[in-house]
Amino acid sequence: MVDAVETSVEAGPAPIHERPADRPLVRVHESEIPADRRRGAEIRTLLSPRNAKSVSGFLGVARLQPGESIAEHYHPYSEEFLYVADGEVTVDLDGDPWRLETEAALLVPPGTRHRLRNEGDTPARVVFQLGPLAPRPDLGHVDTETAASPGPDLGGDR
Repeated sequence: MVDAVETSVEAGPAPIHERPADRPLVRVHESEIPADRRRGAEIRTLLSPRNAKSVSGFLGVARLQPGESIAEHYHPYSEEFLYVADGEVTVDLDGDPWRLETEAALLVPPGTRHRLRNEGDTPARVVFQLGPLAPRPDLGHVDTETAASPGPDLGGDR
């Protein structure tokens, strides 16, 4: 036998929440954001404090052609979420290689040195999100090596 429990839910309008006037809704397309190749592969910061007025972190995408890498670095204040949307990459975490295939995700804790490498024969696309933000932009990213063959800075803001 199943016991039925009656509950009383008063019908009424949902509470009204208003978006702060200084917090715009922002939509971008990857093709609208210039690529930044200073750290090796192609990086595009899609949503950030600069273009979206975000206050908790930023979102971007990295595209690594076969043989390309993103130079080793770490984030003193932020954790980084990585999601492999296409291809496969190796992420070196404090020197230890972690292989990530398509649809795999990885959390990189603050202070962890990391480098992304595409050792495969197909392009890789990795979505990244970092948060929280560092107290100042210049404190958010520390390079621990120089990119093997950095391309030109085309105005990205990662």
